[in-house]
Amino acid sequence: MTGYGKATTELADKKINIEIKSLNSKALDLNTRIAPIYREKEIDIRNEVSKSLERGKVDFCMWVEKKDSAEAAVTINKGLLKSYYNQIVDASQSLDIALPTDWFTTLLRMPEVMSKPEVQDLSEEEWNDAHAVVKEAISQLVDFRKQEGMALEQKFRENISRIQSLLDSVEPYEKERVEKIRERITEALEKTICVDYDKNRLEQELIYYIEKLDINEEKQRLTNHLKYFINTMESDSGQGKKLGFIAQEMGREINTLGSKSNHAGMQKIVVQMKDELEQIKEQILNVL
Repeated sequence: MTGYGKATTELADKKINIEIKSLNSKALDLNTRIAPIYREKEIDIRNEVSKSLERGKVDFCMWVEKKDSAEAAVTINKGLLKSYYNQIVDASQSLDIALPTDWFTTLLRMPEVMSKPEVQDLSEEEWNDAHAVVKEAISQLVDFRKQEGMALEQKFRENISRIQSLLDSVEPYEKERVEKIRERITEALEKTICVDYDKNRLEQELIYYIEKLDINEEKQRLTNHLKYFINTMESDSGQGKKLGFIAQEMGREINTLGSKSNHAGMQKIVVQMKDELEQIKEQILNVL
């Protein structure tokens, strides 16, 4: 969702500037700062932004640079200023009040002495030019996002591939784990407890114990989640929230693998899978 766009256009008497940037957000959070002459078109601008940007904290800024700075300057009403001066002098003499020591500071604060040029009406032709530059800035931001998205997609594919490879590397430890469980229980019965035991009963207990530690279902579900993540990523845009949910399900299966591992080698692999998944979760917030 991170992106940036900037566009400008020059008219006869002014330069229109558009700057738009976006950061991560669960929904579209649009903040606008628009030059006074274009504020009547704020709804149109918001609609244009929301049409192209589905999610993100978006800051939109539109300002105008006047080519003739003299036209944009504040003007002083000299006639009114002189009238205020005469009235203050007259009041001073009539009421025996001392005259101000700083005349300009006093007079320039009087109502309507300083005024800005009248705001011009927005013509249809000017709005068409402004609208075009708004769309250009948005287009630049979208292109920026697409470039970021392609880099993220490659990163996600690498993470998913490594998780799958780590999951495949668990299999040798599973067989080794079963044999170690059998040896540990048998050794405890023969050497520690020193009693005779029913071998058939032992096999039944081993089967029960091994079934509790069986991870075939977790492995299959995790594999399915990995494939679903890739398929969802390759589908239409606007799947960021869905990818987040899939990542949560992947985390549940990896955690269950860890709790059932009962083997140092497998636990190390689980930690590595968690690290890859954490990288995915950190970056999933950048996906629309």
